[in-house]
Amino acid sequence: MENKCRFNTGLLHEASPKEFGNRQILPPISQVTAFGYESMEELEKVFSHKSMGYAYTRIGNPTLAAFEQKINALEGGIGAISCSSGMAAISSSLLALCESGDEIIAGRGLYGGTIDLLRDLEKLGIHTVYADVLDGDSIRRLATERTRAVFGEVISNPALNILDIREAASAAHEAGVPLIVDSTTATPYLIRPFEYGADIVVHSTSKYINGGGNSIGGIIIDGGKLDWNFEKHSALSDHKKYRKMAFLLKLRTDLWENLGGCMSPMNAYLTYIGADTLGLRMQHICENADALARALSEEEDISVNYPALPGNPNHSLAKSQLGGHGGGILTFRAGSKERAFAIINSLKYALIASNIGDIRTLVIHPLSTLYINSDEESTEAAGVFDDLIRVSVGIEDREDLIDDFLGAVRGSRK
Repeated sequence: MENKCRFNTGLLHEASPKEFGNRQILPPISQVTAFGYESMEELEKVFSHKSMGYAYTRIGNPTLAAFEQKINALEGGIGAISCSSGMAAISSSLLALCESGDEIIAGRGLYGGTIDLLRDLEKLGIHTVYADVLDGDSIRRLATERTRAVFGEVISNPALNILDIREAASAAHEAGVPLIVDSTTATPYLIRPFEYGADIVVHSTSKYINGGGNSIGGIIIDGGKLDWNFEKHSALSDHKKYRKMAFLLKLRTDLWENLGGCMSPMNAYLTYIGADTLGLRMQHICENADALARALSEEEDISVNYPALPGNPNHSLAKSQLGGHGGGILTFRAGSKERAFAIINSLKYALIASNIGDIRTLVIHPLSTLYINSDEESTEAAGVFDDLIRVSVGIEDREDLIDDFLGAVRGSRK
């Protein structure tokens, strides 16, 4: 998508083909395991990559391809790989670059599931070095000859810290490694990380890109700007003849195919059509979140964290990188776990659920759910405390949301 028009127009007309054959305006659902050929010679050419075509859905599928092309166009990359989940996208992107003995630099306040994944990678000999704050200084200080990637979240969940992508990318490139960013909570509506220097973008498409809460999925997009050093990134060496495409080829022909983390065609279709309303949803969600955060911040006995609020430590980055938006998530501290539970249980319009990015407002107590197995250091780094409530704001009428939350907060004082 070349920014010849605004986001929603480009989403519907530049990022999406006008038809998919037989005058269809949406991709057909190729809900099949394998694809038949008239001769063995034809199938041999497909398997040897000498001819375009599909052989087996674990290797490739036209519905998945349509979805990948759409999100790649939104982010402005050179190619994308869809995955069975957001965690599959993160794990595949890291495994494509790292071998036993290699290191990753990451921010300490990552989403709990990502921390768990990085702990599992330790068992494979891939070590993560954590920075209390992921910035240029910490990356330069922690980078070694074994560093193979820097990983951060554009808007961390649930700490809601915003990554200074330009600064992190500059330091990562000085170390000769890519900056991988998880942009799930920001989405390409708020920011296109490649324009700020990021090299690889991952999303859990189960969240805002899908929007309807009906499909698990993930995607990896390659910006194609990094000139890979194949001595440093020896994991890519089998594909060095492809130069800047080496990462994508490694993913497609090795990790994606061999580990089997492909997205299902039905989920690709549902997320494809969900993405059509991404701009409309994100605009409304961000406006709702901002209004709710401002209303809650007027209550004296709770503390609200939302990046777009004046005085928030991330306010300037929200303005410079996210167009002044703070995203669709806010958190607030109620003073005690018991009061947090009381507030959550008395809400009328917020569903108690562990997802984010739905059209419905979702609320959760992170410490007793998402971080139930995390140690104290990890939870504090993620901004998770026993009185913290996380709210993923939906598209309901904001007046109703404000009345609901203020009523629950005030009612909990009795």
